This record gives sequence, structure tokens and C-alpha cells, in this order.
Amino acid sequence: MQSLQEKASQWSGVDSADAFAIDTTNLFQKLGLQTFINLSTNFYNRVFDDEEEWFRSIFASSKKEEAIQNQYEFFVQRMGGPPLYSQRKGHPALIGRHRPFPVTHQAAERWLHHMQKALESSPDIDDDSKTKMMNFFRHTAFFLVAGDELKSQNQQVVCKHAGSKPDAV
Repeated sequence: MQSLQEKASQWSGVDSADAFAIDTTNLFQKLGLQTFINLSTNFYNRVFDDEEEWFRSIFASSKKEEAIQNQYEFFVQRMGGPPLYSQRKGHPALIGRHRPFPVTHQAAERWLHHMQKALESSPDIDDDSKTKMMNFFRHTAFFLVAGDELKSQNQQVVCKHAGSKPDAV
């Protein structure tokens, strides 16, 4: 059985070494807080204005300002800065926090499209950092897809067991 990380590498086309190259440089020190705020703001402006209703509907119960804050605080924390996200929300637990949402291959690709556009329009981020970040985002998006698939498999097992009758003694 493949691990979630192995599936993420296979589906994303990004091996773990490239995905976690973000750890070789402190991107928070290099880029600063405002860069992450700007990136997340740009990203969520694109998401909330997406022309695809199915994609916008994933975020329908979210407040844009809170989504922006959650994202930039997570990015800051994950990329070498202070633990802003954990201090406010607890452990990131990405799969658990994304459990209510349909994290499909199609949704991951759409999310990545908007992140790529947001990165491309971020002049404060150098090309090497953009590459490292995009590799991390791509791998992580498909890690969440793998987690969503596992959730679905577990639900099927629970439903199957719930429908079965106990053995007679």
C-alpha cells in the first residue's frame, strides 16, 4: 500500500526532495511577512472570483479575510517564520482541516492554477523561491487529494460494516 506521501509524489509529479526543498532556505526571512500576506490575498481574490461555480462553491462557507489569514499564517510558519497559525488555530493538521471539502484531482489542479497565477504576479518573490514554493504547493495539494481518497475509503468500510449483521453465536 502506497503512503500518502508516495501518492502525492506520483500524482503531483514532484518528488519529496523537491517538495521539501523549501526547508533548505528560510523563505520567511528571505521574503518577509508582507510578501506572504500579498500572495495569499492575491490568491484568494482569484479563488473567490473564479469563473467555475463548482470551484467557488468549495469556498462558499469561508470568509475571504479569514481564509487569507489562515493561509498566510500557515505559509509563514511552514516556511521558517513564527508559529502564527499554530498559536491561533492549533496544529495545522492539513488533511483533517480539509476533511469537509471535496479535495479532488480537479480541485487541486484548479487551486494550483490560481496559486501559480498569484506567484507569477508577485514581483517580491524571486524565481528560485517561486519554484520551491510551487513544488511544495503541488505536492501538498496532491497529499490532500490522497488524504481525501483515504477518507472516502474509510467511509466505505464503515458503511459496509454498519450494514452487516453480527455473526450468530
